[in-house]
Amino acid sequence: MASKVSLKGKRKAGKGSKGPEERSACKCFKEWSTWAMKKAKVITHYGFIPLIIIIGMNSEPKPQLYQLLSPV
Repeated sequence: MASKVSLKGKRKAGKGSKGPEERSACKCFKEWSTWAMKKAKVITHYGFIPLIIIIGMNSEPKPQLYQLLSPV
């Protein structure tokens, strides 16, 4: 059987290669953005309906809470 050649570990250091500082900064940014997006998703999921109710209760004419929650 023929063996497969892997090019992942055979990079040459040149103009396009990044130093360890840039890799760690990129990785840190990627981890932070992933963490932030997960938190934003949870906040949006549980906060959207209460936000709409609060906005509706502060509008004119002032409706009662049961009027906001009823489908009619």
